[in-house]
Amino acid sequence: MKPDIAPTRLEDYRAPDFAIDRVHLDFRLEPTATRVTATLALRRVRGSGPLRLDGDELRLIAASLDGTPLQPGDFEAAADRFVLAAPPAGPFELTLETEINPTANTQLMGLFRSGHAYCTQCEAEGFRRITYFLDRPDVLSVYTTRIEAKKAEAPILLGNGNPGEAGDVPGTDRHFAVWHDPHPKPSYLFAIVAGDLGAIRDTFTTMSGRKVDLAILCEHGKEERCFHAMDSLKRSMKWDEDAFGREYDLDVFNVVAVSDFNMGAMENKGLNVFNDRFVLADSDTATDGDYAYIEGVIAHEYFHNWTGNRITCRDWFQLCLKEGLTVYRDQEFSADMLSRPVKRIEDVRTLKARQFPEDGGPLAHPVRPETYLEINNFYTATVYEKGAELVRMIHTVLGPEGFRAGMDRYFAENDGTAATVEDFVTAFEEATDTDLTHFKLWYSQAGTPEIVAKGHYDAASRRYTLNLAQATPPTPGQQVKRPLHVPIRFGLIGPNGEDLDFTRVSGARRTGDVIHLTEASQTVEFEGVAARPVPSLLRGFSAPVRLSIDLSADDLVFLLRTDSDPFNRWQVAQMLEMRALVAAVAAIRGGTPVPDSTVLADALVAAVETATLDPSLRAQILTLPSESEVAREIGRDVDPDAIALARDGLRASLAQRLGDRLARVREGITEPRAYRPDAAGTGARSLRNAILDLLVAGGGDAAIETAARQFRTADNMTDRLAALAALNRTRSPHRREALQAFRQRYEGDALVLDKWLALEATAPSPETLPRVRELMNDPAFSATNPNRIRALVGSFAAANQVQFNRMDGAGYDLVADVVLGLDAKNPQTAARILVSFRSWRALEEKRRIAAERTLRRVAASANLSRDVTDIVTRTLA
Repeated sequence: MKPDIAPTRLEDYRAPDFAIDRVHLDFRLEPTATRVTATLALRRVRGSGPLRLDGDELRLIAASLDGTPLQPGDFEAAADRFVLAAPPAGPFELTLETEINPTANTQLMGLFRSGHAYCTQCEAEGFRRITYFLDRPDVLSVYTTRIEAKKAEAPILLGNGNPGEAGDVPGTDRHFAVWHDPHPKPSYLFAIVAGDLGAIRDTFTTMSGRKVDLAILCEHGKEERCFHAMDSLKRSMKWDEDAFGREYDLDVFNVVAVSDFNMGAMENKGLNVFNDRFVLADSDTATDGDYAYIEGVIAHEYFHNWTGNRITCRDWFQLCLKEGLTVYRDQEFSADMLSRPVKRIEDVRTLKARQFPEDGGPLAHPVRPETYLEINNFYTATVYEKGAELVRMIHTVLGPEGFRAGMDRYFAENDGTAATVEDFVTAFEEATDTDLTHFKLWYSQAGTPEIVAKGHYDAASRRYTLNLAQATPPTPGQQVKRPLHVPIRFGLIGPNGEDLDFTRVSGARRTGDVIHLTEASQTVEFEGVAARPVPSLLRGFSAPVRLSIDLSADDLVFLLRTDSDPFNRWQVAQMLEMRALVAAVAAIRGGTPVPDSTVLADALVAAVETATLDPSLRAQILTLPSESEVAREIGRDVDPDAIALARDGLRASLAQRLGDRLARVREGITEPRAYRPDAAGTGARSLRNAILDLLVAGGGDAAIETAARQFRTADNMTDRLAALAALNRTRSPHRREALQAFRQRYEGDALVLDKWLALEATAPSPETLPRVRELMNDPAFSATNPNRIRALVGSFAAANQVQFNRMDGAGYDLVADVVLGLDAKNPQTAARILVSFRSWRALEEKRRIAAERTLRRVAASANLSRDVTDIVTRTLA
């Protein structure tokens, strides 16, 4: 372990001493010896002393100041820095020539090769791997880039901004292209791509009548799989104009899909670079979920043009300012494109699966952190998903008109700047004359608040009393917590299933259907309530909190049947299912009979049979909480084996009780003859497949045969993969036959085979761990490609709770071995895989001891990267 990593702290922020107004870059691309000449127009803006530029694994070839070569005594150059001892007092030009090896760059940061193409990834600190620079987000510069390469090797040369001069280099086999971006930007938004790529092209006319040339580029032969991404891009551009008044500001917009990429995508100005799994789709290779992800990620990166690019973040502590806000925007876009209630459910499932465990474990941090060791480890669910929830709460607190007024003011006052969270919140305060001082605590206080609600109805006085209390558990570095401003959207449902009226509310501020909980405890009294209500709280998941409410099973069933809020219908179904699962786990561990599930079964089948409900919503209601969710609910002394037995048992029981009725519902579902990933088709397939999955869990031969037949005859990947996933959880001979057939059908298609690798890794069988080790030598797997690593090892660690948490510790050792082997090549991916250990302290004692032993083995290893050192240190702290 590295003992000398110094943390970076928000309180130590200091504006840069120098501005870089203009940057001219000249790339002479070669696979192993690319030359980069950077000419920087600098001026001192404050302070005194030397100019210090960041570097990472750079080799300096030459340096000059205002056209005059620098002498060795004038500067210091090392792989990680360039220092100019006595920079001029006035503006000056510094020219630096460096040499880098893109082929050897397995970190996939800076300039690297993906296949035969050159591409870049500069966020957060990759630009310093290209040239020496003030590599920080508050240094905004206008970039001009000249790219030169062998014409046969790289006929496509792309950069940020608008295209300029291009042509052949006389007397050579090379050509060049010049790109100019007129909008000042930080270095992390710089990009080039060069290679022999296929493309589809289109245009978009903005609201002011400007024509924008659009292109999506990919490997040759995959162009037909780019049309959904192009359609998503055009709809995103139109939606941003309609919803936020934001118009695109360049002449071109290019998206490039590459197969080697650490992240999902990158919003480089005018030149988005994407992991190809978030671009390529057709009905034979992509599921409905893939189509939705592509739509959302395409939108997310495009929306960054304003929330991230035109307005960037002052420092990396403000990362939520661009990421949380843009996640909110892409969620709203996707909700408008498909089913808003189901999209909200999917987003909350993601929040609870990824962010709640983060907030409840050793890696907890505020939405705006106050310190970090390695910034790459703070691209987290807290920054992204919880950051989006904070923006959503501002919308809830201020209402649609106030929110839009605040956003308009934020854009107007901060365009072209590197902003802070304070700038963002202040825009809403000033636009609506609202004090959000208390609300801002959400940005600095880590942890998931727990809300306890207890209600009482007095029929004589027609008064309903609702006692609300909030508490946030301690998190690392924050033992004492303060009450937050929690907006609770609510309804009081009467015996006829409709929301009851009331004449007066006291004890808390109320705006419309929102109660504002601002103290540790408040008693809210509703007067003039005609009958005993059943409270529907946190409608639409109006705040990222855990809710405990004293409702009986009958009350929950009533809400499931009558609540006008679709999200809360799903939420109460989850409550019923979770209560049954937790009780079953306790019974299994205690050696007592598992409680009867008749009430739950009747409630679920009634919901599934309600034809007026969105089919996608019915599918969500029928899907039980995952094993990981049950583990989080139990919270301590967790036994993954008992949880798996309880969940499998409940699924089997429900299938046996409800099989005939569910089968009739499934048979009655009609879907469009031609595959379309729209709301109607997606809804029909999701419900059909959710029912099939549950029926197969019952273990009956007829259901397994139905799944096997669907796998063989499906005309789309959604149905084919759903059937295979259902079979994958059985011991039927059909399982191995189907897995082999899937592998053979998609041989050579790496993205589709990722689905196969993930299924192999998540099979709930003792044979899975040796199978994963075997597959690490399979031609379909690559130990250098992040997608392959995530599909096989990441899926095993994150989605196979029983086998990852094997009692003998072999699952932990497998993942640790991969992390240690990967760390020297790609520390970002290694660190993200290691995060799978974050909940180890909640396990029962034997597993806890085994996990700690493995983590300490990782921590004791020599030459760990900053990325892995940071994660293992905090996980063990």
